[in-house]
Amino acid sequence: MTDIKYNVSRRQFLKTSAAAGLGSMISPSDCLATSPPQSQVVPTRPFGNTGVDVPILAFGGSLDTSMSTLLLKQAVRWGVTYWDTAASYMGGKSERGIGRYLDKYPEDRKKIFLVTKSHTWTPRGMTRDLNTSLERMKTDYIDLYFLHSAWNVSSLETELKIWAEKAKSEGKIRFFGFSTHGNMETLLLEASKLGWIDGIMMTYNFRLMHEDSMRRGVDACYEAGVGLIAMKTQGGGQIRTDTEVELELGGRFLQKGYTEAQARLKAVWENPQITGICSEMPNTTLLMSNVAAATDKTRLSGRDMELLKQYAEETRSDYCAGCADICESAVEGKLPICDVMRYLMYSRSYGNQHRAKMGYHELPFGTRMRMADMDYSLAEQRCPRNIPIGALMRQASDELA
Repeated sequence: MTDIKYNVSRRQFLKTSAAAGLGSMISPSDCLATSPPQSQVVPTRPFGNTGVDVPILAFGGSLDTSMSTLLLKQAVRWGVTYWDTAASYMGGKSERGIGRYLDKYPEDRKKIFLVTKSHTWTPRGMTRDLNTSLERMKTDYIDLYFLHSAWNVSSLETELKIWAEKAKSEGKIRFFGFSTHGNMETLLLEASKLGWIDGIMMTYNFRLMHEDSMRRGVDACYEAGVGLIAMKTQGGGQIRTDTEVELELGGRFLQKGYTEAQARLKAVWENPQITGICSEMPNTTLLMSNVAAATDKTRLSGRDMELLKQYAEETRSDYCAGCADICESAVEGKLPICDVMRYLMYSRSYGNQHRAKMGYHELPFGTRMRMADMDYSLAEQRCPRNIPIGALMRQASDELA
């Protein structure tokens, strides 16, 4: 018979983990470690065929990094030296914050694998963004330059390859690739055939890693020598605490000394084909928790992975997998359903309403006005995860407007 008190403690554990935030600790005593030993740094893995090793934990800079130079310095001390940002993040404040850091600690530039992105999909726009990024971040070169938010292989045209080769020859970038939130599996497969993509950052987590299409895409890129960085590794969705699989998961993680958020990171690291995880870490608590998970040598067991897979199956309809071609083609006007789903995740799962509303309000005004009144029945029929698309789009119109 299940111990009632133990179930309550596991249930409370899950609730506390969710409330604390992504990758965060309950309290120092409940974590893998209060902090990583000063003598330890985050381990590294090869980044595809680039010949460069990068840390398995990357610092996600989609925030105002000017808030704390000390946070960035601590990241360097713990070996979190893959720094990811974009020209558009926080209206440029993210890149400027990194620039202030490198201006103060120029000797750290050679330690940092610096990554930034362009939202423009034209050579002229990317040149403008790249030059702006170099100026803001007080650096002569970018280690990895991404086309941001690619949705289909047609965005990876020949002229983009020519642009990347030119930027490399000029010494402005070392490597080139793209990030993607949608249609990831197709993009991974197609990019693996191109022969000129060095790296990809894609949504990848315990919910997606077992999907056949995702496994094929990851396998193809790994075989082709494309470096892979995982983002959105927590899998979104609000944590429930009323099913047996969740109670068992919570209990197992609690006994082993790490939070559910840390366990989700470790699940991704279980795949050696994934070079690293990009995680937004706006404070020392989150940085310390994620570094503790990265440096801890305890691996998830087969049972742990099995339970995570079972939980993913039981809650499929709670999570949008970004297969935009399926649902968006079923709605008149091809509304950006997957973008809106992601904004809801930022608000509800990340607790970042500012980022959610900012993204939502970047959508064309006419699109936002049509969202709540559209017929999503065909999109819902086609959705392989049975997501209540119509209800969620109407909720987004209310919550993010």
